[in-house]
Amino acid sequence: MSPDNSPQRATLRRLAGWTLVAIAIVASPLAMARKSDRNQPMDVNAGKQVGSLDDATPTVLSGGVTIDQGTLHAEASRAEISTRGGDISRVVFNGSPARLKQQLDDGTLMNAVANKIDYNVNNETVVFTGSVSIKQPRGTLSGERVVYNMASGQVTSGGEGNGRVNMRIMPKNAGSADAKPAAPTDSNNGTDQPAEGG
Repeated sequence: MSPDNSPQRATLRRLAGWTLVAIAIVASPLAMARKSDRNQPMDVNAGKQVGSLDDATPTVLSGGVTIDQGTLHAEASRAEISTRGGDISRVVFNGSPARLKQQLDDGTLMNAVANKIDYNVNNETVVFTGSVSIKQPRGTLSGERVVYNMASGQVTSGGEGNGRVNMRIMPKNAGSADAKPAAPTDSNNGTDQPAEGG
């Protein structure tokens, strides 16, 4: 290895390290979504409801839907609620956009917006698709598809055919993710640069 490659290699190592730190910081507060909310009653308000009170077909809600369960609040143009064994097993929100907010276990608020939000209660996953934006005090995450496993805290976004992922990570002692816009970066002919200070 020549000495000329050494600074490039160090920059790549720092970039890889910052990427792992960014993923861990953005994902970890999501893992602390208010767990007690899942054991609360679900309150539903909609302009129209079509469905049965059994597990045979989903209940379709339309005409401006709001759903509250503990600190969780969702708004959508349309929602489908499926049940299994008399318990809610899945809720799919569609809107332009659909909105979801929830207080986390640490007391901070998480806000999410997407064209579709698919919450599978049984396997504890939420799939956000279409113009996704998730904001919380420690940072933001946006892209075309984000999968959040509430049981493990695993967040997966972007990737093959799902577009780019954009993240903003706030320092631990900083204010909210909306506090200050990102500084513009220098053009580098389309190549990625490491985070400043990394």
